[in-house]
Amino acid sequence: MSPVYIIKASGERELWDSRKLERSLLAAKAERGLAQEIVRHIEKDLKDGLRTSDIYRHAFTLLKRYDRPIAAEYSLRKSLAELGPSGFPFERFVAKLLETQGYKTRVGTTVHGACVEHEVDVVAEKNDERILVEAKFHNSSEIKSDVKVALYVSARFADIAKKLEREDVSARFTHAWLITNTNFTSQAIKYGTCAGLALTGWNYPKGRTLQDLIQETQTHPLTCLTTLTTSQKNRLLSDNIVLCRDIVNDTSTLSRIGMNKARIAAVVKEGERLCPVTI
Repeated sequence: MSPVYIIKASGERELWDSRKLERSLLAAKAERGLAQEIVRHIEKDLKDGLRTSDIYRHAFTLLKRYDRPIAAEYSLRKSLAELGPSGFPFERFVAKLLETQGYKTRVGTTVHGACVEHEVDVVAEKNDERILVEAKFHNSSEIKSDVKVALYVSARFADIAKKLEREDVSARFTHAWLITNTNFTSQAIKYGTCAGLALTGWNYPKGRTLQDLIQETQTHPLTCLTTLTTSQKNRLLSDNIVLCRDIVNDTSTLSRIGMNKARIAAVVKEGERLCPVTI
């Protein structure tokens, strides 16, 4: 096969590497045989100048034919970008994710700093930790959180810390945590490491990325579900429902948006495999 270059969303040309697609399919829990079969299908239609978005859609369509829950898992990154456009559903999602880690959370809290007031996305508390969490949402996976975002979070934390330094210890924040649904730039990671700013993104830190945490805790956003339409997803999000497991736990939420029993059963079947509910 002669070298083929594909076009990333950024417009950059990149040499096609089938191993990247196979790794992304395996990360979505596809069996190796299925992943290799899909790669073979994709390569039959591969041509120079094909966009990565077209490759994703083709692979996603094939996965839906084989196994909808695996397709839902494969769409996780795109599904996180659908928690918008305001970004508030992403804040609620982050709070839910942290709750699975044992944190008590509050969303959208106003905190006074020495200079100005700050709308804190999430306040997370556990044992001696009281964390200022910035949930940085991007509606495209190609947009990275750069060093300016990290500097902004650190500056907010410093302003709040200055105001609280003479107050009750229990009211102070122990540290700040920047969580994003996309990648960090290398400079953002370098600054965060140096400044003591906790970072969690799609690509960082290794072994504890956002994808790792979601899969480990089974806190998949409802936007993953292939059995829901875009309109249905948006209606559920507007009702402050963000997790797949919340739908599986309480199907009345689906009845309220007008779904019939057969459609509800299909959603629950997919949801139970994607994010099993544990009692």
